[in-house]
Amino acid sequence: MINKFKSRISLKIKGRNVNRFIKKLTTKKINILSLNQINRNEVKILIYKEDYEEVLKVKSIYEVLEEDTFGYIKIKKLIKLNTHLIISILIGITIFILLTNIVFDIEVVHSNKELRNLIKEELKENGISKYTLKKSYKKLNKIKEKILNNHPDEIEWLEIETKGTKYIVRVEDREIIKNKEDNMPRSVVAKKDAIIKKTTASKGVIVRNTDDYVKKGDTIINGDVILEEKKSMGKVKAEGKVYGEVWYVTKTQYPFVYYEEKETGKKRESYNIKFLNKDIELGLKKYKNKKVTEDVILSHPLLPIKLVHQDQKEIKIISEVLTFDEALIKAKEKSIKQMKKNLRKGEYIIRDKYLKSTVKENTIEVEMFFAVYEDITDYKEIE
Repeated sequence: MINKFKSRISLKIKGRNVNRFIKKLTTKKINILSLNQINRNEVKILIYKEDYEEVLKVKSIYEVLEEDTFGYIKIKKLIKLNTHLIISILIGITIFILLTNIVFDIEVVHSNKELRNLIKEELKENGISKYTLKKSYKKLNKIKEKILNNHPDEIEWLEIETKGTKYIVRVEDREIIKNKEDNMPRSVVAKKDAIIKKTTASKGVIVRNTDDYVKKGDTIINGDVILEEKKSMGKVKAEGKVYGEVWYVTKTQYPFVYYEEKETGKKRESYNIKFLNKDIELGLKKYKNKKVTEDVILSHPLLPIKLVHQDQKEIKIISEVLTFDEALIKAKEKSIKQMKKNLRKGEYIIRDKYLKSTVKENTIEVEMFFAVYEDITDYKEIE
């Protein structure tokens, strides 16, 4: 088997009865890799470069012409011929990589000038300023957490985004609101039709029991305190929580043929060399499936090569063709997932029931019943 990187030379041999010369080469144990007989007095052969001197020693009256080279010797020749170009490209790439890792601009996005200056000072103290090297993603997160911890009363939220050679800092200030005591008398009422499952009250009188059915607006904790003699003791601001069993009927559709490109949340920057139709990504970490936006950094009008900067987002591709039963299961799961998504802390699905399904073109529509343990607390002022 021919070693692709081992140096080889293609020779054209001319002379009277050239086959005699070929026999002479074989007796000298010169490895002829390929042979192409042009005519009686002319032949093309391929040999290893290390055997070339031996061929010249025995050529005698025969004419030996070097036609082409292959393997390492070919690469060496190409490098020698294009030395200046290769050096220029390497210097250009090195300078570019260096420049793309330097911060040339920092933009703090907020309308308050004092807050913008505060953020810039904090960044500077943590080594982030113009014409310094970029920080790693991990280091940026540590700096962000440090700034938030240093200013808990001034800053609500902070994000440092890298965009090419620029940092974009988005910030939200914290508004400390002093809640005025509102002593307006009120009662706790039902927000929805439901069966009461749990009631707690710190102020007011509970007037409905567990497992009572209530309609929207019915009073559950009364803020108008009344004695047995039906005399009013006064009105208070009723405080409490009411949980009840609430009912829903939902309709959910799911396709038989499903395709989705779902972002995983992972993203990275990449620098790629594009040569002809090849895309060479610099770096070891690569995404199998990704969404890409790119900008050209370096290019040459006469050469088919350019250096590009890419913002990559990893995606997960979900592709499936489902039977009726499979689509039905998926639709049920989607319906339950959507219901859970709408629930708040402490709320949950008590029971669910599949009602019916309908096939519409390429989708299945599923109707589901849900009984939900839900906060039904609402308020009504007492005049």
